Amino acid sequence: MAMTIKVYEVDRYGRTRVVRPEAEVTPLKTVEPRMAFPACECDQCKKEHA
Repeated sequence: MAMTIKVYEVDRYGRTRVVRPEAEVTPLKTVEPRMAFPACECDQCKKEHA
């Protein structure tokens, strides 16, 4: 199943600029550990996941 993605940035005045035009992408089935975000280390999240 393919998806489309368009990358743009918004400045502080709300103006948008396309960084990459719309393109078709195929999602990964799994994410390699090196590509995943690290677990949050704030006190609230530590309590929730303990």
